[in-house]
Amino acid sequence: MKKFCPIILILLISVISMAACGAESAQKLVSEALDIDASGGDEVSNYDTHSGNGDGASCIVLSFHDDRVLEEIKSHAEWKAFPLDETVKTLVYGTETETRKAGPFLTDENGDPLAPEIQNGYYLLIDRQAEKDKAAGADILHRSSFNFTLGLYDTDTNRLYFCQLDT
Repeated sequence: MKKFCPIILILLISVISMAACGAESAQKLVSEALDIDASGGDEVSNYDTHSGNGDGASCIVLSFHDDRVLEEIKSHAEWKAFPLDETVKTLVYGTETETRKAGPFLTDENGDPLAPEIQNGYYLLIDRQAEKDKAAGADILHRSSFNFTLGLYDTDTNRLYFCQLDT
């Protein structure tokens, strides 16, 4: 029995090491998807309902103690300053007129928006469903399914919201 203890211990350490290598940190996932260095962010929350078929909503919230990420965001032409355009506003918070209500689409299981109301910041919408040489952006709202990534940076709280929706 004593001979098996070291073997079992070695196997156990190997399994734990392999599992740890396969897990991707929230910071690395956000960094790769948004093409920024989010490695200095502290994970505040991580919500994910993606199932085995890939459908679901997710939102990772990272908090930053300095302005390095903000400065990097400002240097990227793809990121836009608030206010949100009508498409992003509809996707995140929903919009309503006298005759029509649309969204929000990026919600939890109770239908509540995954991101709080942000007054000041920057945003990036990545349409992962756009076809080559076809318009993206507002076109998202006229589809029967969604596949997009959204980055929202709140300059008042130094929080980055990384959200995805796949339907």
